[in-house]
Amino acid sequence: MEVQETRVQTDRIFTIPNILSMARLVGVPVFLWLILWPEFGGPKADGWALLVLAFSGVSDYLDGKLARRWNQISNLGRLLDPAADRLYVLSTLVGLTWRGILPLWITVLLLAREAMMAVMLLILTRHRYGPPQVNFIGKAATFNLMYAFPLLLLSDGSGWLATLAAVFGWAFTGWGTTLYWWAGILYVVQVRRLVRADTTAD
Repeated sequence: MEVQETRVQTDRIFTIPNILSMARLVGVPVFLWLILWPEFGGPKADGWALLVLAFSGVSDYLDGKLARRWNQISNLGRLLDPAADRLYVLSTLVGLTWRGILPLWITVLLLAREAMMAVMLLILTRHRYGPPQVNFIGKAATFNLMYAFPLLLLSDGSGWLATLAAVFGWAFTGWGTTLYWWAGILYVVQVRRLVRADTTAD
């Protein structure tokens, strides 16, 4: 992530990019329910879960692109977009780990990174900095994980398609986890520099 100010171009709440981000947030509990439904005696609904996740990926691309093209960048959008990303990652981690598709140690590794980022956000808030902007590495990490999770979900079956999904799913998981931590470490370094600069200025 990159700690810098982005020019806010609108204070409106109900813009098309913000509505897309809100829709993604609404989809989080639906997605989690679809993944866990078989664990509570319901039918397997992985296909519907994949559709919700696909919608999330498309809307994640569109909300940022439209916000820049239509000059609708807003503080609310800067909060909603990363919040939706993290909630989808969290809900997928819970669902796949619960079903035994994802090993617990990977879940712990990714959650530890999220805890670290939460601490950094608190430090930024204390020093009166706004919400951080996601950089290329952070976005690449999220995209890798967003590809990995549906592939791992698809691998929970039999046949050549499940085998192929497992191979590519684990490849994306490895890259996504590595980039996720790389972006987090860069973020910590940047926050440390800001705090040190503030301390020197005082």
